[in-house]
Amino acid sequence: MSAAPKSIAEKNARLGRRLVLLTAGMGGLAYASAPLYDLFCRTTGFGGRPLVAQSGDRPILDRTVAVRFDSNVDSALPWRFEPLQREVRVRLGEEHLAHYRVTNVSQRPVVGTSTYNVTPEHAGPWFNKLQCFCFTEQLLLPGQSVDMPVVFFVDPELDKDRRYDNIRTVTLSYTFFEAKTERARTLLGGVPADGLRKGG
Repeated sequence: MSAAPKSIAEKNARLGRRLVLLTAGMGGLAYASAPLYDLFCRTTGFGGRPLVAQSGDRPILDRTVAVRFDSNVDSALPWRFEPLQREVRVRLGEEHLAHYRVTNVSQRPVVGTSTYNVTPEHAGPWFNKLQCFCFTEQLLLPGQSVDMPVVFFVDPELDKDRRYDNIRTVTLSYTFFEAKTERARTLLGGVPADGLRKGG
């Protein structure tokens, strides 16, 4: 008579272990999905993500597009963030340097990191960045301002596909968030208690 309850208890214990493993596996996938999705977007230009390119020879065409610059800050991050130019006109294939300015308006050191995208979304694969501040933790001390460069070009191959003849304006948009990563904690750990850097 005692064998049956023991068998049910063993089955319940096995089921409990499987559920714990399943939950841990799902948690691991959820943790890994954001960086994997980000890598996929940066590699393919999916979801309006511009591609990260290498500098090199390419034709520069007469056709131009207007590139607009947009800036956003998460409400939890006490920073002011703005492009130093609202719009530029570039020729396809031409490299261009633009700057954004970010200022820590709080009384404490803060580490932020940014994400970006391009609209319209179908322009993402044609917009190539050679230098960018995105996905890098940025430490700003109280009141500190930094000008951040972006070097980009619009792929001249865009001109060969008639489906994209209507692309005349592209918007590059960045959003800054407070960074909570291990590197952010390391950066903050190197700041003196008064929040001021020694020696300038």
